[in-house]
Amino acid sequence: QVQLVESGGGSVQAGGSLRLSCAASGYTSRSNCMGWFRQAPGKEREGVALAYPDGGSSTYYAESVKGRFTISQDNANNMVYLQMNSLKPEDTAMYYCAAVLGVSASGCLVRLSNRNMDYWGKGTLVTISS
Repeated sequence: QVQLVESGGGSVQAGGSLRLSCAASGYTSRSNCMGWFRQAPGKEREGVALAYPDGGSSTYYAESVKGRFTISQDNANNMVYLQMNSLKPEDTAMYYCAAVLGVSASGCLVRLSNRNMDYWGKGTLVTISS
């Protein structure tokens, strides 16, 4: 049973930083697409950042967070992180860790938009005040 547990959410002022963590367990596959989605009140869930461990680790970002957010993986410890800098009030949302196992790098990329992930965490709330 794959489990994803997020932590690190909180409330900060605009311009601040937060680091989200996701602890993953229950799988042995290494061809995994993992990352972060978010859902703001009244809006659809959207992809934020995904990572695929193809040697150097490919990363994919939503346009709205490029240059501000960085996704990273610690494969030895089954952890995924999202470093969020220069936060804006529009980044306020529930952030979810998600994973899909046994896909290719291209299969990971398309999931940033189609959100077709197999496993989801319960989410961690990020609130950015102006």
